[in-house]
Amino acid sequence: MSLVVVGSMAFDDIETPFGKSNKIVGGAATYIAWCASNFTGVKQISVVGGDFPEEELEALTERNVLLEGVQIKKDEKSFFWAGRYHSDMNTRDTLITELNVLGDFNPVVPESYQDCEFLMLGNLSPAVQLSVINQLKNKPKLIVLDTMNFWMNVAMDDLKKVLLKIDVLLVNDSEARELSGEFSLVKAAAKIMEMGPKYLIIKKGEHGALLFYNGQVFYAPALPLEDVFDPTGAGDTFAGGFIGHLAKTKDISFENMKTAIIVGSAMASFCVEKFGVQRLKEISKNDIDERLQEFVQLVSFDIDLVS
Repeated sequence: MSLVVVGSMAFDDIETPFGKSNKIVGGAATYIAWCASNFTGVKQISVVGGDFPEEELEALTERNVLLEGVQIKKDEKSFFWAGRYHSDMNTRDTLITELNVLGDFNPVVPESYQDCEFLMLGNLSPAVQLSVINQLKNKPKLIVLDTMNFWMNVAMDDLKKVLLKIDVLLVNDSEARELSGEFSLVKAAAKIMEMGPKYLIIKKGEHGALLFYNGQVFYAPALPLEDVFDPTGAGDTFAGGFIGHLAKTKDISFENMKTAIIVGSAMASFCVEKFGVQRLKEISKNDIDERLQEFVQLVSFDIDLVS
């Protein structure tokens, strides 16, 4: 297995116009692992408290997710986040944030993880992300980084250091504008890639995603869904599908990244159908293949140009 995933494993309490989840398992690395494990084995790096359910760890192990890099602090509590989504399902209010074990997380890369070819750095402190990169004895074939505007506001210097060491950056449109200082996403992409990343993916939620590389742009739509119950973790699930496909195929060409973005979009469309990771636990390979076919039909067309 050559995919290493770094990120939070946590508890969420989510309220949307469709209902309330109460306290459920979440965290960036949890979503990424449940998604990516459909395509390849995963080596997880994270930290949890003694309150994290043993059955959840066992379920991940059964999905070919190695947990040697997951620290368990039995006398402490896991990270906890509570939020409420507005009626548009894009805007949300954070009600509670309790860092707990994540507050002083110092990741340790096990020796068995040193064969890492693909590294997925989920949304965490840039200092933690940088620590993992620096612990690897050999540079991975591809390093993908997810971040957010919070880190741009409180840890910009560390973030800039990490950006120099990665290959692919994942941000949403508002984060791309904040990071670059440009409103135009095309201009924003050019500025951000000058900071280090060779590839940039800008997520636009229900409006799809953009992939930028060397003056080229690819657009992938999002699948129109009748109901979106919970958008929490959709971005992490997108990342899991993206890196999972690349790790499975071991092809990091621009053309294959286009396919990886479609895979990521398809997986994210499952995630929002139920609260938390529940839907990701249920889907089969056949479900994924059928959903991917829906994307093919969504973007496929013939056109006759009039001369």
